[in-house]
Amino acid sequence: MDQFKVQTIDLQKAQNQTRHKTDGLSSSTLVLRRGQAFTVTINYDGRPFDPLKEKMIFQIVLGPLSVEVPVSRFGQPSLTQWSAFLERRVPNPTGPRALSVSLTSPASASIGVYTLQLRVEARLSVKTHSLGQITLLCNPWCQTDSVFLQAEDLRNEYVRSDIGLLFKGSPRNVVSRPWSFDQYEKGILDICMKLLQLSPQYQADMRTDLQNRSSPVYISRVISAMVNCQDDKGVLMGKWSGDYSGGINPSQWSGSADILRTWSETQFRPVKYGQCWVFAAVMCTVMRALGIPTRVITNFNSAHDTDGNMVIEEYYNEMGEKLSISNDSIWNFHVWVESWMKRPDLGQGYDGWQVLDATPQERSAGIFRCGPAAVKAIYEQKVDAQYDVPFVYAAVNADVRTIIIKDRKILSTSTDTKRVGALISTKRPGSMLMQDVTSEYKSEKDESTVRALSTDVRRGEGATGRVASKGIAVSLQLLKAPVVGENISFNVIITNNAAAPKLLKKHVNAQNKEYNRNPTGTFWEAHDDVKIGPNETLTIKHEISFKDYMLKEVEEDSLVNLAVVIEDVKSQERVLATEEFNIRSPALTVQIQNEYVVINTQQVATVTFTNPFSTAVSGELTVACSGLLEQKVQTRITIQPRETMRMPISFTPRMAGSKMLYASLVLTNPPTVLHGFKSIDVQAA
Repeated sequence: MDQFKVQTIDLQKAQNQTRHKTDGLSSSTLVLRRGQAFTVTINYDGRPFDPLKEKMIFQIVLGPLSVEVPVSRFGQPSLTQWSAFLERRVPNPTGPRALSVSLTSPASASIGVYTLQLRVEARLSVKTHSLGQITLLCNPWCQTDSVFLQAEDLRNEYVRSDIGLLFKGSPRNVVSRPWSFDQYEKGILDICMKLLQLSPQYQADMRTDLQNRSSPVYISRVISAMVNCQDDKGVLMGKWSGDYSGGINPSQWSGSADILRTWSETQFRPVKYGQCWVFAAVMCTVMRALGIPTRVITNFNSAHDTDGNMVIEEYYNEMGEKLSISNDSIWNFHVWVESWMKRPDLGQGYDGWQVLDATPQERSAGIFRCGPAAVKAIYEQKVDAQYDVPFVYAAVNADVRTIIIKDRKILSTSTDTKRVGALISTKRPGSMLMQDVTSEYKSEKDESTVRALSTDVRRGEGATGRVASKGIAVSLQLLKAPVVGENISFNVIITNNAAAPKLLKKHVNAQNKEYNRNPTGTFWEAHDDVKIGPNETLTIKHEISFKDYMLKEVEEDSLVNLAVVIEDVKSQERVLATEEFNIRSPALTVQIQNEYVVINTQQVATVTFTNPFSTAVSGELTVACSGLLEQKVQTRITIQPRETMRMPISFTPRMAGSKMLYASLVLTNPPTVLHGFKSIDVQAA
């Protein structure tokens, strides 16, 4: 009989990717997860394969690393090395002559793009056949993988889902902002793999980098640095000041694909511009694409403690104006990610969620990156656990010392132990709601024990909300959540705790601010004398008009620092109350004609917006959805005062599962960005 001759080799792309839960990921290669078998079909001529007469050896190559895997007839896959076995098949006398081989990678294999070859060695000949490339990812479905996650609903949310909500604003007025992670979009997975290849670690020592890529701790640290461009050919350039010319205003991004594609198409020059939620959302995309369970986290009132003393100092003058003196700052919110992995480097007890922050704030071992910092280590104040636990611990736990000064003299100080890390949140799995995860980072017990050390109070205590002293108490009360286009209404409530009347001076001050720094100049103020009777409480209402606070630059949510200083004329005692709040943009409404949405069936959605402003508004409307719309729909619109816009959008879903149709409207006058979204559960046919 003729020799055994290999004709063609089929990598069974559709079947293997469905089994590996990588179907939908777009790549020029076969996409697999480590620690799991995949099937290769070998079509041949001549006699059947005979292991006594020839050997089949797979050569699996990753850069300078390679392994040879002989095909065995029997056996079990190894946990620690590649293996290949003949699959038992019932012969088909009439069909093509084929045999199937089951290949398995170890659950600790390095992730990357491998090249596969098959060598057939007979007594008189050696023939090599090229099979092409496979992209190997982490496997949260595999119990022996260090990113294994037990619950299927969490694996679906934190690896397979491509829709997200990012939370912004302030703890009492949380704004949920849709984001499309886009890991299934064309070419995105290949770009994520390229990101690893462009890292300084790979460029400096390819062999060591590829060996280290078995560890999600290592991978996540590389990605944290590569999402920003500070030290490398990273993806995003940050910018936090008003002028975004030469790039895109961070508020206008709504998905990761545009950013990653722009980076790839411009020879890996940094994309302009990102802010914290953009850095975090892009990092979430890359980590989910690589198979590492990841979620986006918002820490409201996030401390940036530059000197490591766990205290953020804020200065006000006697008129209630916040001063830019301290290098420390409190970001109204800061957004990072958590990724799920084992931490063998930390010993027992620190597996699970790890904080990773791609926003370039401080260097970690000489590079702008942060983490992975085990959330359990942050909770336990284990500040010597690598990486960067002290920095994240301060971000959620620092004290705030508020100081009133006049002519460089301190008039009063007060300490607030509750403001920082007031709310830590993420998207709830399987829904479009918020999940509060504050208790995973800190406990109430923490607060009372750690804080006992930090009460430095002279003439007054507390800083935000209600502030009291022996003589006077003052608080600020917003009458309703502020919305762009409407006046801001608030009360100043003053209580005289003494049995004698008092003459007071009241100074109220409002300043615009960026979310990550101290406010700029005052845009509104009110100063007057107040007479208050013994044990009396006065409520004084104020209104700030829209024209007073309207911003120059397009923002999603403008932020205001509001402060009041009450001065007792006789005793010279001063008390301060402050409130930082966001002014929400009005929302767009997205509705669909038929709630029952089936794959490959055309549907119609309608985006609706009623102009609440007293003048006509114009801007660009964008509607997009990964898996529903082939391309974004973009159109320029003008809407008259009180007029309602209704924009129908036709779409045909190409993928089953949970999807999100989202819309954004960038207005130029007033300068603001409006968002709306609709989650859609697409049924299989």
